[in-house]
Amino acid sequence: MSRFDEPLTKALDPKTAKLLHSVLSLETVGDLLRHYPRRYAERGELTSLDSLEVDEHVTVVGEVTRLMRKPMRNRGGTWLEVEVVDGDRNKIYLSFFGKGSHVAESRLKPGRRGMFAGKVGLFGSRTSPRWQLAHPEFELFEESEASVEEFAAAPVPIYPAGKDLTPWAIRRAVGVVLDTLGPLDDPLPAELRARHHLPELGDALVAIHRPKDFGDVQRARKRLKFDEAFLLQAVLLQRRQAATAWPAKPRPSTGDGLLAAFDARLPFQLTEGQAEVGEEIAADLALEHPMHRLLQGEVGAGKTVVALRAMLQVVDAGGQAALLAPTEVLAQQHHRSITNMLGDLAQGGMFGGTAVTLLTGSMGAAARRSALLDAASGTGGIVVGTHALLQEHVQFADLGLVVVDEQHRFGVEQRDALREKAGGTRPHVLVMTATPIPRTVAMTVFGDLEVSTLSQLPSGRAPITTHVVPAAEKPHYLERTWQRVREEVALGRQAYIVCPRIGDLEGDEGDLASAASTDEDRRPPLAVLDVAELLSQGPFQDLRLEVLHGKLPPEEKEAVMRSFTRGELDIMIATTVIEVGVDVPNSSVMIIMDADRFGVSQLHQLRGRVGRGGLPGLCLLVSDFPEGTPARARLDAVAATLDGFELSRVDLEQRREGDVLGAAQSGKRSSLKMLQLLRDEEVIATARDEAAALLAEDPALASHEALRAEIDRLLADERAEYLEKT
Repeated sequence: MSRFDEPLTKALDPKTAKLLHSVLSLETVGDLLRHYPRRYAERGELTSLDSLEVDEHVTVVGEVTRLMRKPMRNRGGTWLEVEVVDGDRNKIYLSFFGKGSHVAESRLKPGRRGMFAGKVGLFGSRTSPRWQLAHPEFELFEESEASVEEFAAAPVPIYPAGKDLTPWAIRRAVGVVLDTLGPLDDPLPAELRARHHLPELGDALVAIHRPKDFGDVQRARKRLKFDEAFLLQAVLLQRRQAATAWPAKPRPSTGDGLLAAFDARLPFQLTEGQAEVGEEIAADLALEHPMHRLLQGEVGAGKTVVALRAMLQVVDAGGQAALLAPTEVLAQQHHRSITNMLGDLAQGGMFGGTAVTLLTGSMGAAARRSALLDAASGTGGIVVGTHALLQEHVQFADLGLVVVDEQHRFGVEQRDALREKAGGTRPHVLVMTATPIPRTVAMTVFGDLEVSTLSQLPSGRAPITTHVVPAAEKPHYLERTWQRVREEVALGRQAYIVCPRIGDLEGDEGDLASAASTDEDRRPPLAVLDVAELLSQGPFQDLRLEVLHGKLPPEEKEAVMRSFTRGELDIMIATTVIEVGVDVPNSSVMIIMDADRFGVSQLHQLRGRVGRGGLPGLCLLVSDFPEGTPARARLDAVAATLDGFELSRVDLEQRREGDVLGAAQSGKRSSLKMLQLLRDEEVIATARDEAAALLAEDPALASHEALRAEIDRLLADERAEYLEKT
């Protein structure tokens, strides 16, 4: 067994090992050594308090400036307040009670510097609140090191910590492990390390945890970043190799049949990008191993048409296609739009046609039996559904293609369940994402897929103008917002109004957008039901409006969507159930209430619901946040560009790497500790090239035992589950 796999219960004292597990989920020596310092302190350095957040466990490096004994309000005795300043001369106050206050008073003298760790809060008046750490743990610099001289030159690592576990306790634990570590098998070949001037793994780990200077830190980070990138790319490339080894039934284009008939009836010409990507997919479908392709593109770039043409090619070749959507509203919308696009080709018609079958979990018994029979008999050449398609009793006659919409919402277990329905061979898989992602993110998140990108918008798409409406600063702007809606409706057009949550319903839709602020003074997010009531009794009392949200019964959701599509409604007030897939060409206005509660990509998706029928689109982002705040900066970024790829970079910069890789959805941590997907593009590209070259020479890694062991460790670790979210 590698030393990395040794349990911490063997390497450390039981109390420390238990704390590391309960607070940070660290179980092995490898886990601990890869719990890298968040930053480093110098003897003369003081940290800034600008980035503190309420209730966060923080470590502050500061200088004690004064101590004050204060009487307890409701009982006898006193408590100690200690004032500490940071590098910008901002202040934070430490409070100590009982016996601990006397210990602190004896050690914390003005002029002393150290690290103070605890849960941060705000106290005092609302107009001038003060940061406070209640009964924090602390370690003074002169007491924390063997000698002042040693500390003066060496950076002090400050680790991500938590309640009951201080950064210096982690540092001591790491020291115990390093002292007994011994030589390590290096997973990177010596010639690769020499080529890129990388230190050995053991040296890098010592340097990251016990640096003599910041040059050590820099060299260690370079090596450890490369490790993360190289291992990830090797795993993804191996998965791609494994996928090509599975047999698949070729589904070549016949040159006639449904696809030819559909193309002949298209009321528009395919864009150059759609035609090019269509040819790539058609060639993949004709191969004897499964297609594994990602189709990404701008909002409104025509991904659905490309996917439908692929499905028709498979049907023409005697197979079936399944389209898996994450929500019932989206499944129903896909079913409706595909049926409309096919026209009589979905009803039999002169070319024989094929049934387009809808299967969702809430269908009535009779409709469900009919849909199941269509799928099992092969009558349903195209089957559209939600996760209901994954249930054991759903069978297909000859499943040839699986199209997965909004891939990030499905795990590998769900994908595999659908794949297994193809029998002894694997179906071809086309993954669609409506959120454009930067090149290196695609290389990491979707590294085992071939990537096709649609960047060209179809002709007839009108530009969308986006503005921020500062409702709190300028209430008359909000009044003008409602006037603009009325003006569009007067021209015969329709509008969406989107709110972060439903309202006073048990089990309200708890997505990212509905998360309440930690600021006590901030009101709850606006709700669909409340806004609908206010608007129906106020500025829109003479207009036709309805609500749509995920908790409505399926038949009601379908009825509302049908009414809106037919133009029988002027305004739809909805949650994010309309985020993707909803296509009503007559809609021209999108109002997003509390827009600051939504992510950048989500806002881009929502505004893509308008401007789809040649009508100029207008998107108004309503927010209470003033200029100069981070939330307002995000909204201004959305208003400034329609480039989804540029916005995806803004979005990614504001999110944890683990979210992007699916770790947040799986409840696991990302194994990217050093690597930052946007800032380390060059590292990722270089690592992929090196991994590809090595695997080309040694696909089974027979001559690279240490690397194979490291990959096995990564795959065996539950935290590598995020890889399977790709």
